[in-house]
Amino acid sequence: MKKTAITGVLILLLICIALTCGCTTQPATTESTVSAAPPVISYKDTPVQYKTVNGVSLAYREFGTENTEPILMLIGFGGTMESWNTTFVGLLSEDYHVYVYDYRDMGESSKTDSNFTIYQLSDEAAGLIEALGYDSMNTYSGSMGSTVTQQLLISHPEKVRKAVLSSATYSVLIPETRILHSLIEAELTDPESSEGVVKEANANLNYPGCYDNLSSIENDVMLITGTADFITPQSVAVQIAGQINGSWLVRFKGILHMGSNYAPYEYAEITKTFLEMDESPA
Repeated sequence: MKKTAITGVLILLLICIALTCGCTTQPATTESTVSAAPPVISYKDTPVQYKTVNGVSLAYREFGTENTEPILMLIGFGGTMESWNTTFVGLLSEDYHVYVYDYRDMGESSKTDSNFTIYQLSDEAAGLIEALGYDSMNTYSGSMGSTVTQQLLISHPEKVRKAVLSSATYSVLIPETRILHSLIEAELTDPESSEGVVKEANANLNYPGCYDNLSSIENDVMLITGTADFITPQSVAVQIAGQINGSWLVRFKGILHMGSNYAPYEYAEITKTFLEMDESPA
């Protein structure tokens, strides 16, 4: 059986699982689901470390044990490594070695003198994977991070094992993401916006999108979307899934943008299911 046929069935199964989860943020009650007491992680108590990539010092923290599969987390627009939901990261760190990091000009990473592009952020993600001592890593990304990851999959596919794209879009310039576009544009004139956020805004607004190149992606990819997400609507995830051969598509009923903040247990469970699944052709 071809991979597309296998994953086509899995998409239907996973959508059914996701829809039964609803929008609860409480742990499931059956023994077969994720644990009710995830490891407690603390950003404050976890030291910041640094790796130099393309002349930029990128700050990161790591959770979990070293002898497990790695996951690199790519955060969304305006976020830092501390923006990830601690319950979600804790659940992933039960079974994986999780790395969270700051893009250039954000959080604890280096401040630079010039604007940057989505292409640069994807190159630096690839460089960070190598700097951390890996040939490749799994990735989990949200919102803008998913755009960076799509470009990473196109430019550096050998650096990614499996990729999870949450609240994804391939461009902020399309009609479906007009609300996101307005929110990003507003940051350019907001006196409270940091220099890093303004640079991220310019990077997003100047990125032409990657839709035409999505069909070249051969990595295993899962898209997670919430049916109540009005910032990156589920219709965009459907478009992306239609372009990436054999990709998974999971829709959580009633969940908003960056759903791991609202349903960390359900998002962690479906992520682990995807990462642990053997998708080799029968």
